[in-house]
Amino acid sequence: MSQFAIAQMLGIQQTVYSRYERGFQNIPLEHLLTLADFYVVSTDYILGRTDNPKMNK
Repeated sequence: MSQFAIAQMLGIQQTVYSRYERGFQNIPLEHLLTLADFYVVSTDYILGRTDNPKMNK
């Protein structure tokens, strides 16, 4: 997906999402959870804390 499409899904500007990706701005928890649900991965996977994308339930 493009940054623009993801930003639209989150209700933010593309430039803000780009800052998340580049590490210039912290991603709010609500956006992190939305992305984890959308991609069906754990938040730890998105944050780079694990290589395992599976969610532990």
